[in-house]
Amino acid sequence: MYIPAHFSVTDPEALARVVHTHPLGMLVTHQADGGLDADHIPFLFDADEGPHGTLRAHVARANPVWQRCAGGAPVMVVFRGAEAYISPSWYPSKHKAHRQVPTWNYEVVHAHGLLTVHEDARFVRRVIARLTQRHEAGEPLPWKMGDAAPGFVDELLAHIVGIEIAVTSLVGKAKLSQNKAPRDRTGAADALQARGHHAMAQAMQEAG
Repeated sequence: MYIPAHFSVTDPEALARVVHTHPLGMLVTHQADGGLDADHIPFLFDADEGPHGTLRAHVARANPVWQRCAGGAPVMVVFRGAEAYISPSWYPSKHKAHRQVPTWNYEVVHAHGLLTVHEDARFVRRVIARLTQRHEAGEPLPWKMGDAAPGFVDELLAHIVGIEIAVTSLVGKAKLSQNKAPRDRTGAADALQARGHHAMAQAMQEAG
């Protein structure tokens, strides 16, 4: 990933925030024929486990990715944060000098690591329980695994495999108009806020 110095993100807390806030990662793996494959999977990220954290998730047993990556295969997971189109019309300087062009602002984190497969039902159950607890937390009556019909979850576990990625590096990029004049960055952030892109607007304001 090309990262100009002014867009680079190295703060571990900032990197973890993107992963926690946007947990649907794109798992990129090698296929036997040398090609690449991508699976879109919601991950749990334990930032304090290991030098750079640990990612955990589960995939369908029918998905060949867990067989392809057995034995500590190197993988990459891409997490996309806030993103939005930026119109040059939102920059005040454009209306004077007419030297601005459209662009796209975004946050992204690439997690590189080694993948381990877990067929242990206890591991998979813990992952599902934690994912459920996290994403149901905002519901008035959070669903929990115990709400399922007796034996139903056990039936599903037979068709699921757990995966764990020991992260070896986290690479972050936040393209938030840091290379623009303050009034242009503010003008774009205000336009995004008015259009409902609150997360990107806030990120741009904080970057300033």
